[in-house]
Amino acid sequence: MECFSAPDFDRHEQVVFAYDDASGLRAIIAIHDTTLGPAMGGCRIWPYASEAAALTDALRLSRGMTYKSALAGLPIGGGKAVVIGDAKHIKTPALLAALGQAIDRLGGRYITAEDVGTSPADMAQIARVTRFVTGITRDGAGGDPSPYTARGVYHGIRAAVRHRLGADTLAGVHVAVQGLGHVGAALSQALFDAGARLTLTDIDSARCQALATRLGAATVAPEAIVEVEADVFAPCALGAIINPRTLPRLRVAIVAGAANNQLATDDLANALRARNILYAPDYAINAGGIIQVCHTYFGDDATVDARIAGIYDTLLDLFARADTQDISTLAAADRRARERLTNG
Repeated sequence: MECFSAPDFDRHEQVVFAYDDASGLRAIIAIHDTTLGPAMGGCRIWPYASEAAALTDALRLSRGMTYKSALAGLPIGGGKAVVIGDAKHIKTPALLAALGQAIDRLGGRYITAEDVGTSPADMAQIARVTRFVTGITRDGAGGDPSPYTARGVYHGIRAAVRHRLGADTLAGVHVAVQGLGHVGAALSQALFDAGARLTLTDIDSARCQALATRLGAATVAPEAIVEVEADVFAPCALGAIINPRTLPRLRVAIVAGAANNQLATDDLANALRARNILYAPDYAINAGGIIQVCHTYFGDDATVDARIAGIYDTLLDLFARADTQDISTLAAADRRARERLTNG
C-alpha cells in the first residue's frame, strides 16, 4: 500500500499505522500540519473496504481539519484517526485503550475527539490512558459536538441563501437534507424553526419518517435525494456525494451541508460553479464542532457561540472572494486557509 505517492497525500507531517493484536486494533493516525498548533481531529471507526480506503479517508480528513481550523482562526492544526472495523462489533474498552496508548505515544502532536462510530463515552475511555483527548462531558460542558456542528451549518446556509437567493430569511426556503444522524436531525430542526420547507432522507427509514412526521416534512428514498428540486441540498451523511454520477442530477441553487469531503474530487467545485450552483466549502461550513471541542480542550468556552455564529460572515467573505477573483468557492477557501498557515 502506497502512502507518499497516494493521490491524497499532501505533505502530511506524519502518518502512523497502529496495531494491537490483543484488542484487534487496526488504526491509521494522520497528522497533516501543526504550523498553528497541535493537530486535532476526530476518531472515526468504519468498516472500510480496504486498508487503502482507510488511508485515503485519513489523509483527506486530516488535511480538511487543517484548513477547517485555519479558516476558523483556531490555534490548532489538522489530524485524524481512523479505525478499521464495524464499531458495533469491534469497539471494546481494550481497543479504545490501545488506541489511546497509540495516541499518547505521539506526545501531544495529535489530540483526538469523537467522530463517526465514536462517542463522548468512548473519549472518556480513551482519556483513561492519555490526556490528549477532548469532546468529554465535564461539569455539564463539552461532550457531543454534533449540536455545535449543526448550528454552524445553519448559519452557513443562511449566508448561502443570502448570497445566492438574496434572502435574509429562511422562511419558505426549500432544503433537501441527506442524513439524519445527530447533526442532520439537529440541523433539520433548526431549519424548521426558521420556517424552511424540508425534504428528508436517511438510510434508516424509520428514523427518517419519525422526524418527517414531527416536522411536517416530505421524504424520499436515499438515492433520490440528489434529484429533489429545491433551493438547497444539505449533505449530512458520508462524503463524495457530489461526483460525476450525481452532479448532472442536481436541481438546486446551493449545496451546503455538514458532511466532510462532499466533493469526490476538488475539480467538481468548478463543475458546480459552471452550473451556477453555489457551493459552501464543507470544511468552512461544518467547523462548529471543532470550534467547540478546541475551546473546551483549552478551557475557553465563553466565546464558542460567537465563534460559531461567525461562520455566517466567513462564508459571505468566501463567496465574495470567489466572485471577485473569478474562482470557485473551494479555491477561495483554500487560499484563505493557506494565508493563515503562512502568516499565522
